Amino acid sequence: MSSKPVIPTRMAQQDVENEVTYYLVDKGSGSEQAALGFIAEIEKLYERLAKHPHVVGSPRYAYELDIPGLRSWPLERYPHLIFYIERETHVGIWRVLNGMRDIPAWLTTDDSKLQ
Repeated sequence: MSSKPVIPTRMAQQDVENEVTYYLVDKGSGSEQAALGFIAEIEKLYERLAKHPHVVGSPRYAYELDIPGLRSWPLERYPHLIFYIERETHVGIWRVLNGMRDIPAWLTTDDSKLQ
Protein backbone atom coordinates (compact mmCIF):
# COMPACT_ATOMS: atom_id res chain seq x y z
CA MET A 1 0.00 0.00 0.00
CA SER A 2 1.43 3.35 -1.02
CA SER A 3 1.03 6.62 0.81
CA LYS A 4 0.24 10.00 -0.65
CA PRO A 5 2.01 13.13 0.57
CA VAL A 6 -0.09 15.27 2.89
CA ILE A 7 0.16 18.94 1.90
CA PRO A 8 -1.44 21.59 4.13
CA THR A 9 -2.61 24.87 2.61
CA ARG A 10 -1.20 28.11 3.94
CA MET A 11 -4.44 28.60 5.89
CA ALA A 12 -4.20 25.12 7.45
CA GLN A 13 -0.62 25.89 8.53
CA GLN A 14 -1.80 29.20 10.00
CA ASP A 15 -4.65 27.44 11.82
CA VAL A 16 -2.14 25.10 13.50
CA GLU A 17 0.23 27.96 14.37
CA ASN A 18 -2.64 29.95 15.89
CA GLU A 19 -3.69 27.04 18.09
CA VAL A 20 -0.13 26.35 19.23
CA THR A 21 0.25 30.04 20.09
CA TYR A 22 -3.02 29.89 22.01
CA TYR A 23 -1.76 26.95 24.08
CA LEU A 24 1.66 28.51 24.70
CA VAL A 25 0.65 32.13 25.32
CA ASP A 26 -2.98 32.32 26.35
CA LYS A 27 -3.32 29.15 28.43
CA GLY A 28 -0.47 29.92 30.82
CA SER A 29 2.05 27.64 32.49
CA GLY A 30 2.05 23.93 31.78
CA SER A 31 0.58 24.45 28.34
CA GLU A 32 3.73 23.35 26.54
CA GLN A 33 2.56 19.75 26.94
CA ALA A 34 -0.84 20.65 25.49
CA ALA A 35 0.81 22.35 22.50
CA LEU A 36 3.11 19.37 21.91
CA GLY A 37 0.19 16.97 22.27
CA PHE A 38 -1.81 18.98 19.74
CA ILE A 39 1.03 18.80 17.21
CA ALA A 40 1.51 15.07 17.85
CA GLU A 41 -2.21 14.41 17.26
CA ILE A 42 -2.11 16.31 13.98
CA GLU A 43 0.97 14.42 12.81
CA LYS A 44 -0.69 11.11 13.73
CA LEU A 45 -3.79 11.99 11.74
CA TYR A 46 -1.73 13.19 8.77
CA GLU A 47 -0.01 9.79 8.71
CA ARG A 48 -3.37 8.05 8.77
CA LEU A 49 -4.72 10.25 5.98
CA ALA A 50 -1.62 9.59 3.88
CA LYS A 51 -2.37 5.87 3.96
CA HIS A 52 -6.21 5.84 3.90
CA PRO A 53 -7.67 9.18 2.77
CA HIS A 54 -10.59 7.54 1.00
CA VAL A 55 -11.87 5.67 4.07
CA VAL A 56 -11.24 8.22 6.81
CA GLY A 57 -13.45 11.21 7.39
CA SER A 58 -16.98 12.46 7.05
CA PRO A 59 -18.33 14.16 3.90
CA ARG A 60 -20.88 16.17 5.93
CA TYR A 61 -19.45 19.62 5.16
CA ALA A 62 -18.97 18.72 1.49
CA TYR A 63 -22.74 18.58 1.20
CA GLU A 64 -23.37 21.67 3.36
CA LEU A 65 -20.86 23.80 1.45
CA ASP A 66 -21.18 22.17 -1.98
CA ILE A 67 -17.47 21.31 -2.11
CA PRO A 68 -17.10 17.90 -3.78
CA GLY A 69 -14.59 15.62 -2.08
CA LEU A 70 -14.24 17.64 1.12
CA ARG A 71 -13.96 15.40 4.17
CA SER A 72 -13.30 16.05 7.85
CA TRP A 73 -11.93 14.02 10.72
CA PRO A 74 -11.75 14.99 14.41
CA LEU A 75 -8.63 14.85 16.51
CA GLU A 76 -8.96 12.39 19.38
CA ARG A 77 -7.98 14.54 22.36
CA TYR A 78 -8.56 18.05 21.04
CA PRO A 79 -11.78 19.72 19.84
CA HIS A 80 -10.47 20.23 16.31
CA LEU A 81 -11.46 18.99 12.88
CA ILE A 82 -9.05 18.42 10.00
CA PHE A 83 -10.62 19.28 6.63
CA TYR A 84 -9.05 17.70 3.56
CA ILE A 85 -9.56 16.65 -0.03
CA GLU A 86 -7.91 13.64 -1.60
CA ARG A 87 -6.27 14.49 -4.90
CA GLU A 88 -4.72 12.14 -7.44
CA THR A 89 -1.18 12.87 -6.25
CA HIS A 90 -1.63 14.06 -2.66
CA VAL A 91 -3.97 14.76 0.23
CA GLY A 92 -4.64 18.49 0.52
CA ILE A 93 -5.27 19.67 4.07
CA TRP A 94 -7.62 22.60 3.70
CA ARG A 95 -8.17 23.78 7.28
CA VAL A 96 -7.59 22.74 10.91
CA LEU A 97 -10.44 24.28 12.90
CA ASN A 98 -11.75 24.18 16.43
CA GLY A 99 -15.08 22.35 16.34
CA MET A 100 -16.60 24.97 18.65
CA ARG A 101 -16.46 27.59 15.88
CA ASP A 102 -18.97 28.33 13.15
CA ILE A 103 -17.36 25.84 10.78
CA PRO A 104 -19.23 26.76 7.56
CA ALA A 105 -18.32 30.44 8.02
CA TRP A 106 -14.65 29.65 8.62
CA LEU A 107 -14.48 27.28 5.68
CA THR A 108 -15.83 29.78 3.19
CA THR A 109 -13.27 32.54 3.74
CA ASP A 110 -11.71 33.85 0.53
CA ASP A 111 -8.27 32.79 1.70
CA SER A 112 -9.17 29.09 1.99
CA LYS A 113 -8.07 28.00 -1.47
CA LEU A 114 -8.16 24.25 -2.02
CA GLN A 115 -5.06 22.49 -3.23
